[in-house]
Amino acid sequence: MRDREEQSSKEARRVEKRAAEEAQLLAKEQVRKKANLDREEAIEKASKASKTKRVGKRAAEEAQLLAKEQLRKKANLDREEAIEKASKASKTRRVEKRAAEEAQRKTG
Repeated sequence: MRDREEQSSKEARRVEKRAAEEAQLLAKEQVRKKANLDREEAIEKASKASKTKRVGKRAAEEAQLLAKEQLRKKANLDREEAIEKASKASKTRRVEKRAAEEAQRKTG
């Protein structure tokens, strides 16, 4: 009977030891999962920050390109208007010169 009590006592200690080990493993697993979750959240947060920065940079670049394009179009329009004005002035001078020559021929 004493052997049975000893065996029962040893078995109880083994069960307790195993339970303690399992509890410890469970705690380690929970710590590992928490660390993984924290790491994933940090990565996601950094990714969102990078994306926000990229979007902001892209918007600024697009605004800058739009402003450049508008300036280029305005410069082209101004150049075309100056050419047209110069062309009209030249044509007017030719017409006036021709009219003066015609008038001189008729009078002269």
